[in-house]
Amino acid sequence: MIVEQRDYHVYAGKLPEVLRLYEEEGIPLQQQLLGGLVGAFTTEIGALSTYSTLWRYDSFAEREEKRARLQSDPRWKAFLAKVQPLFHTQQNRILVPTSFSPLQ
Repeated sequence: MIVEQRDYHVYAGKLPEVLRLYEEEGIPLQQQLLGGLVGAFTTEIGALSTYSTLWRYDSFAEREEKRARLQSDPRWKAFLAKVQPLFHTQQNRILVPTSFSPLQ
């Protein structure tokens, strides 16, 4: 099992718009094509104007297959055209659970 952490730092003042777009369009589509949403978060301390999601996959191969399906979907491409101009930076990390992690 792996968890992908995706962090999006958005332009100041644009976080409410990003959250609205994700709630209305992005997350429903991602849940349909990816499944495995662990959670979605914003920050109160640290790098403000940040939106983060955690996605669970059984393997890196499963992640690759599902992400490719998402990237080729025309509905996702239309969604990206709306949100990408609002992003300042993006960072992705693959997290591997420790032997004592409750999420395995």
